[in-house]
Amino acid sequence: MKRIVATLFVIQSALISMAQVDYDLDTIDISTVRVPLKMSETGRNITVITAKEIQSLPATSLDEILQTITSVEIQSRGGFGTQGDILMRGSTFTQVLVLIDGMKMNDPLTGHFNSYIPIQPAEIERIEILRGAAAAIYGADAVGGVINVITKTFSASHQKDGMEVSGNLNRGQHRLTSTNQGFNYRSGKVTFGAGFMLNQSDGEFIPAKILDTATTLSSYNNYFNNYSAGASFAYRFSDQYSLHIRSSFDFRDFGARYFYTTSPFDKSTERVTNFWNQMRLQKQTAKTLTDLNIAYKYNTDSFMFSPDFASTNIHTSQFLNLTLNHMIQLDKNITVKGGLQADKRKIESTDRGDHENYHFGAYVMGVYRHNGLNITTSLRGDYDNNYQFEFSPQVNVSYVKNKLVIRGSAGKSIRAADYTERFVSNSLKNLTPGRSLGNPDLVAERSWSEELGLNYTIVKNWQVKATGFVRQSGNLIDYVLTNQSEIGSVSSVGSLQPGADYYFAKNVTKVQTYGFEIESGLRKKINSETSLIWNLGYTYLNTSNADDVVSVYIASHAKHLITNKLILNIHKFEFAVTTLYKERLGVIAPEIATVLAKTYTLWNSRIGYMITPEFGLNIQIQNAFDVQYQNILGSKMPGRWIMAGVLWRIKK
Repeated sequence: MKRIVATLFVIQSALISMAQVDYDLDTIDISTVRVPLKMSETGRNITVITAKEIQSLPATSLDEILQTITSVEIQSRGGFGTQGDILMRGSTFTQVLVLIDGMKMNDPLTGHFNSYIPIQPAEIERIEILRGAAAAIYGADAVGGVINVITKTFSASHQKDGMEVSGNLNRGQHRLTSTNQGFNYRSGKVTFGAGFMLNQSDGEFIPAKILDTATTLSSYNNYFNNYSAGASFAYRFSDQYSLHIRSSFDFRDFGARYFYTTSPFDKSTERVTNFWNQMRLQKQTAKTLTDLNIAYKYNTDSFMFSPDFASTNIHTSQFLNLTLNHMIQLDKNITVKGGLQADKRKIESTDRGDHENYHFGAYVMGVYRHNGLNITTSLRGDYDNNYQFEFSPQVNVSYVKNKLVIRGSAGKSIRAADYTERFVSNSLKNLTPGRSLGNPDLVAERSWSEELGLNYTIVKNWQVKATGFVRQSGNLIDYVLTNQSEIGSVSSVGSLQPGADYYFAKNVTKVQTYGFEIESGLRKKINSETSLIWNLGYTYLNTSNADDVVSVYIASHAKHLITNKLILNIHKFEFAVTTLYKERLGVIAPEIATVLAKTYTLWNSRIGYMITPEFGLNIQIQNAFDVQYQNILGSKMPGRWIMAGVLWRIKK
């Protein structure tokens, strides 16, 4: 592993002598920290994925794009966007906040759905990834980090008039159809965008397994039919006032065998729909910015454990979110921002029951910038009828001196249990042993996070970043194998069998996570027809709890994680390759005769050739070396998958 990182770093260094200056991401105003700041001013470790990278990467979904980022781990249960849990800095999948143009979209039913981001890649201006706690400005769930997807229509103020049509259409093995299409138009005061994405296949054939003379696991296909579509509109009434509107739909239908259990009776299938609607009304002057935002999410989920049993569960969840923010620049050194939030979460479910919660939040933050010193302080109060009232403070500091940035931050974060953790299986009768079981008496998680890091610019467009971090947590929520005799004191948790064991949701006390991340990023323009983007990152993580409680998710993250991303454009050719190395605890599930290997290395690649400036050919290989691997025990990931097709990029 060390030799791989060292070799790639040496090659990266050698390319510097050939290159000219391209562009510097520190010129971008980072919006995820609420007050627009240069990356070096935020005091945080932030990564920006640009539209150019998204267009070039060998990826078919947003979770495949995110897994190329240092410290971001995607625990996929299936390929091509079927489902992927998002982890950051050793968090659980419920502790990462996902935003669309600054508005929270985390699903109130379960964090397993947080990667179902109903935005098509062709519509994205950039993705900002903020590592570490951010509850002081966004509230609950911002524990491991924040992912903010910023679309072209909602950031239209700086764009030039014109039209852009882009996309691709690929066909591949197992009757795969994969396409991503986008349309963006701006003229004067009007901006319009639309997109469509589809990944559809019969899936790979998984042959039957004979465990013993009495048990045979049937063969199956890990099929998927995933698509999303959306449209957005912006209108600028004047130099000060603008309106932005988005509506989108996301649909996933897939085989889910062993996604959530290792039961030999598991023959699961699942169908998830997601409607997303969002509006922003904004007023901007030379020294102030005020915006009112409304977002509404409607989600349905139909899950069938097996056609052999009457086991289909139907869930409907709703999330209405309103925010009001106001920023004022007092002078050239001091900026202040404050805001209010109100939201309502609601669920109707056959196995979780019917529930709703209200939440209110308010925050204030101040930014001081002077002679290279940047200090951001934030304080937020949240009231939720699930966890009552919580204060969340945060301070971020950076000092910029020539090529060096020294940065640090400390803050508190909170997270309340979602509806699955609180109520799963509570409405069912005669629960079989080994089922997941919700706990309505869960209390909210509380964590303190600290980090210290530096950025060093070797040359103008080659930067090395290093960060050490630690997180102390209390009452973390996870599933623990628990005997019925211990659960009996909790009311309303379903009909349990005497003496049976269940994976019961509990608060695990005094959990500590620490680690460090090292990243080298290079963006070069070698000549007028050749450019290079190369990023190499390594993350080390360790999680322990004082009581040595063995649970399902808290320590399931990788201990060593290497990400490598290379995008090379030479005249009419585009070449991109991504590498992922993961080392974690190996696990065995003898009941379905499968193993979660301790390590694996994954390579994805893509070659494009532009026949004309507008039209070209595309060849893409996912899992180029046909590695047999799993991210979740039992859930087999796709082997080598070859696809080819056409691409188009038309600008007028």
